[in-house]
Amino acid sequence: MAANSVAITEYLEIDLEAERWHCRRCGHDIGPARENYKEGLLVYERDPREIHRPILDDTKYEFTYAPDPSWCRIIEFYCPSCGTMVENEYLPPGHPLTRDIELDIDQLKQRHAQGEAK
Repeated sequence: MAANSVAITEYLEIDLEAERWHCRRCGHDIGPARENYKEGLLVYERDPREIHRPILDDTKYEFTYAPDPSWCRIIEFYCPSCGTMVENEYLPPGHPLTRDIELDIDQLKQRHAQGEAK
C-alpha cells in the first residue's frame, strides 16, 4: 500500500492523491474514488440455489433454504486483474447495484494529511 493510500475494506483501498479505488491484493486501478467501486469490478450473477443447496434431497421431500430465484439473485464482484472476490450482495432481479460505500474524500484527505487516517 502506497503512502498516500488508505485501506477502506479488506480488499479495497483509495489512493488519495489520484482519487482512485485500487484492489489491495494486486493494486489494480478499479475506478474513480468518488464513484461506486462496483462499476469497475467484474460482476457475476448467481442463482441462489447454487449457493444454498437442499438440506434433504429426497424424491418425496426436498427441504431447501435457498431464496426464490424469481425474487433474489446473488451478485458477486471480482477484481478484473487478480480475481479476488471483493464483495457480494443479494438483490432482486433487475435491481441496480447498491452503493454501499460513499466517503467524504476531501475530509479523508485532510485527516490523512494530519496523520489521523492510516
